[in-house]
Amino acid sequence: MSGTARRAATATIVALSIVVGALALWKIKAVIALLFLGFTLAAAMRPGVEWLHRRLRIPRGLGVLIHYLTLLGVVALLLWLIVPRALSQVEQAIGNVPTTSTELKHQASHSTGIKHDILVAVQKRLKRLPSVTDVVHPLVSATKTAFEVIIGIFFMLAAGAYWIFERDRAIALVQSLLPRRHRRVTRDTWLLIDQKLGGFVRGELLLIAFVSTVLSFAFWLDDEPYWLLLGVAAGVFEIIPIIGPLVVGILAVGVGLTASWETALGAGTAVLVLRQAEDLFVAPRVLGHAVGLSPLVVLVSVTAIGILFGGFYVLLAIPIAAVVSTLVDVILRGADPAEEEVPPLLFPAKDAESG
Repeated sequence: MSGTARRAATATIVALSIVVGALALWKIKAVIALLFLGFTLAAAMRPGVEWLHRRLRIPRGLGVLIHYLTLLGVVALLLWLIVPRALSQVEQAIGNVPTTSTELKHQASHSTGIKHDILVAVQKRLKRLPSVTDVVHPLVSATKTAFEVIIGIFFMLAAGAYWIFERDRAIALVQSLLPRRHRRVTRDTWLLIDQKLGGFVRGELLLIAFVSTVLSFAFWLDDEPYWLLLGVAAGVFEIIPIIGPLVVGILAVGVGLTASWETALGAGTAVLVLRQAEDLFVAPRVLGHAVGLSPLVVLVSVTAIGILFGGFYVLLAIPIAAVVSTLVDVILRGADPAEEEVPPLLFPAKDAESG
């Protein structure tokens, strides 16, 4: 009886520990997600850092700083090139919107149909404006959220920088806990995952730039209203697999209909043609199937993670699916990770491993 009771107590403790651990991980899931994003960012930077170290003898710490400064410079350049034009298009979009109650009342009295109903509804809403207290609380909440976003970005960047130096130590620690016969496969699997994540990020950045440029130019030729905003949005939405391009297509057609059906048709055709060209020619060459996932797996992963964790975590859907797919291939199917080939994307594959 004492042996049975001891086993029951042990099983209960183990079960409770698993439940408590799962709840703790759920509570800090945002931190885990940011940490994973940092590791993915490090995987994307590592080949460049190693290339600078081997070819130019630049210390790895300085190499990381160079990458971050380059990223900051690219973002600043894009803002300098795009923001003035985008602001002009936004002002054009809201140019006819009434900005005072007098203008709103005037337009409501001189309009008909749906436009009249909308303006009247807005006018009634303005008469029931919230108090100062009701306005202050959302502002404080928005400020807090913005601060948390900034802290999260800095945490991700710091995690990525540290992981450049700590990855090999982590691999060595895990290897030391495993039997000798599993150590080589463990290291090769880890490096394969690292290469897949890095290749995916670099490929996505190239696709974002490609889609933004091509669609902005196509929308400009089509006389699409707010062509630059839509083109840049199309590039940004590339980070949301499958759903993003669909949203961009619907948005482009909807905006085009405000001009004419020909413009809407041209915008929809441009998005469709680019999508087909990207799927058949561009993505295989740029990404080179870096993550090795079928479209069905991508769709299921994006949907499941979006439902379980929320919209933000959709960004992690493909990287997580790539990690799980690699582990399944190695553990269950017995694949040798050393024989897997990952497209280098901008840098030779050997540079993905630190020397």
